[in-house]
Amino acid sequence: MSVHSSPYRRLIRSKGVLVPGVLGTVAALLMTGAGPASAAPPGPEETVRPGQAWMGAGTRLEQGPTPGPAPMDTSGVQGIDVSNWQGSINWASVKAAGIDFAYMKATEGTNFKDASFNANYTNSYNAGLIRGAYHFARPNSSNGATQANYFASNGGGWSKDGKTLPGVLDIEGNPSGASCYGLSTTQMRTWVNDFYNTYKARTGRDVVIYTTASWWNSCTGNWTGMAAKSPLWVAHWGTTSPNIPAGFPTWTIWQYTATGRVSGVSGDVDRNKFNGSMDRLVALANNT
Repeated sequence: MSVHSSPYRRLIRSKGVLVPGVLGTVAALLMTGAGPASAAPPGPEETVRPGQAWMGAGTRLEQGPTPGPAPMDTSGVQGIDVSNWQGSINWASVKAAGIDFAYMKATEGTNFKDASFNANYTNSYNAGLIRGAYHFARPNSSNGATQANYFASNGGGWSKDGKTLPGVLDIEGNPSGASCYGLSTTQMRTWVNDFYNTYKARTGRDVVIYTTASWWNSCTGNWTGMAAKSPLWVAHWGTTSPNIPAGFPTWTIWQYTATGRVSGVSGDVDRNKFNGSMDRLVALANNT
């Protein structure tokens, strides 16, 4: 993700006074979890408000943005993850650039659905990519079961069509406050397990977990309880080999940069690798 100034700084002003109506428009956009398609996400010095988060918003605080656009990596099975902050995406160009799969933000907490989700989910599928949805967790706003139900009902479902990947629980450092969301390690384990059980009951799939080794080990207390149940999507930027959270034998997906570039997407985009062949990615999509 590129990092620039907040949409608040783009409010139209007249003689130093906020123009009536503009504030309401921007506030409405923020409350639906989306800024304007051309807006930039909050910068590192700004608070990421509920509804504004994206995959890597908390990881950025931990690892810092990788410097400059990352070199194009064409090895293995390549993917990207996106949210409304990428604006309009030309998915045919993304596919032609060698990207095989894409995850897009669907929901956050219990009240926010990404404004670009429907378009991204449908258009990526029509362009021939294997697609999936992710939920940005807010463990301080409700229990895990409530958020899993919200996710499953608002884009996080699954169908055995060979083109739809299991949903992702994006659980990383809190970009809006205390890193572990004010939960103890025992409470965090319960939260994750409740999310997992509810999502599986709704879809029949094991939820994929996106996290970092540092956050997981700290906020769950080196918990090994999910290793046998959930595929791991690890975020570790600017390295040739990612650190793996406690208990997980290896990674299924690796987010290796937040400053990738791909034809069809304007500006920075998260780049990912799948740990296996294309046949294995299709198998994951088919639950086989």
